[in-house]
Amino acid sequence: MNNLNDNIPLLEVRNLSKHFGPIKALNDLSMVVRRGEVVAVVGDNGAGKTTLIKALSGVYRPTAGELLLNGKPAIFSNPQQAREEGIETIYQDLALADNLSIGANIFLGREPMRRAFGFLPVLDRRKMAEAACSTMALLDFHVSRTETPVSNFSGGQRQAVAIGRAVYWDAQILIMDEPTAALGVPEQRKVLSLIHKLKAQGRGVIFVSHNLQDIFAVSDRIVVLRRGVLAGERQISETNHDEVVKLMVGG
Repeated sequence: MNNLNDNIPLLEVRNLSKHFGPIKALNDLSMVVRRGEVVAVVGDNGAGKTTLIKALSGVYRPTAGELLLNGKPAIFSNPQQAREEGIETIYQDLALADNLSIGANIFLGREPMRRAFGFLPVLDRRKMAEAACSTMALLDFHVSRTETPVSNFSGGQRQAVAIGRAVYWDAQILIMDEPTAALGVPEQRKVLSLIHKLKAQGRGVIFVSHNLQDIFAVSDRIVVLRRGVLAGERQISETNHDEVVKLMVGG
């Protein structure tokens, strides 16, 4: 997905629609995500946020419209294809295996193997541990015991593991679904710091959240959905909480 032309968005959504029979969950939505940019997506329940996430991550096939990655059309039949093209989705439940280490979670479903005694395939635990250390260091989260199960980590640290997995597999676009929900204030700050690091690395972040305070702290632009359509789009520096709420509710 790397491209030297920074004028071409990492991701462009053109006239995207997703209908379930007569229900128009998304209708004619267009938006872009550029390198090193955090784009917040907000809306009340039923606004279309979840449908958008699933359409971008390969869970849903759009009814109409198209996606472009680095200016080239992209069609995903499943989430694995989206991941292979550099789009990783970090859901609120994180999809981590609590009983496994950071390295094992990074390689979950893609475990590296080596040959013991020249012929016996076994897990390459050294590679997994090295990947854990190097990847988490990129996020300024330094690991002392790489074999510790992630169930022992705090909420913010678990977010770091999920983000680290996406970074290791070279995700260029990270879709983050309510990443600060159910976290205390110190942990929320850690997650927002991680998002700033992703931005500094030139990755694009789609930040889906109900928390306007966090959105204004970390985002560059905000896209407001209402009943499946684009209700408004603003630069964070040129709007405020009141205007965003009015766009969300239609007041």
